[in-house]
Amino acid sequence: MKLVRFEDAQGNTRLGALQPDGSALLITGDIFGQYEITRQRAEVRKLLAPVAPVNFLCIGLNYRRHAAEGKAPIPQFPVVFMKATTAVQNPGDPIVLPRHLASEQVDYECELAVVIGRRCKNVRKDEALNYVLGYTAANDVSARDWQGGWGGSQWCRGKTFDTFAPLGPHLVTPDEVPNPNALQIKTVLNGQVMQDWNTNDMIFDVPALIEFLSGSTTLLPGTVILTGTPHGVGMARKPPVWLKPGDTVSVELEKIGTLTNPVVAEKGE
Repeated sequence: MKLVRFEDAQGNTRLGALQPDGSALLITGDIFGQYEITRQRAEVRKLLAPVAPVNFLCIGLNYRRHAAEGKAPIPQFPVVFMKATTAVQNPGDPIVLPRHLASEQVDYECELAVVIGRRCKNVRKDEALNYVLGYTAANDVSARDWQGGWGGSQWCRGKTFDTFAPLGPHLVTPDEVPNPNALQIKTVLNGQVMQDWNTNDMIFDVPALIEFLSGSTTLLPGTVILTGTPHGVGMARKPPVWLKPGDTVSVELEKIGTLTNPVVAEKGE
């Protein structure tokens, strides 16, 4: 099932089950608890990010070939950083290049996003997928100059500008994605394929990430986990490829769909 968060014809924010004709059957209740799919059909006027995260936990250097292209050693433990929840962007809405705290090195990163559906702590790997509400596509947009040179050796500043976490186009339930580590994933920039690989290249697979992140730590329903990006990022290209106003960038993820965002410059400068 594909769950969508959307604006209806009257501009109300609704939750629904996506239908083949693009409409949605409205959902009542709590998708993190008890909910019901009604027979009431609604027009999907505008897709929103499929979840409003309560926390954003992100993993760096989690694909073998991406670590290699950055000349980084294979990590012993998952490399964790965080994004602000205010970084979320909807499908179709713009990625905004910072101009107040200016960056000229903004990069794309296609990622599989995992949404936790039940409160959990100290989860065993063999039970980890039982806590997943669903999966969606993400773009871990990254200002490399702030990430690498100006962020005080921390990644968060370069990763958490407004609009730097597009999510969508919908949330796909686990029955449609029995193995999240067997999915084709790619980035397409202005029609050109930039990243094209498979989630089976993760150093730490999805169950291992949930086990690690829940260790001595409560994961709340609505926690979004970004699981890392494959090789082919703009930073590693020769010459580097940075996002610029007028670009269109898409993340395509098998079984989940395509997340597309235009790129604009921040206003006021």
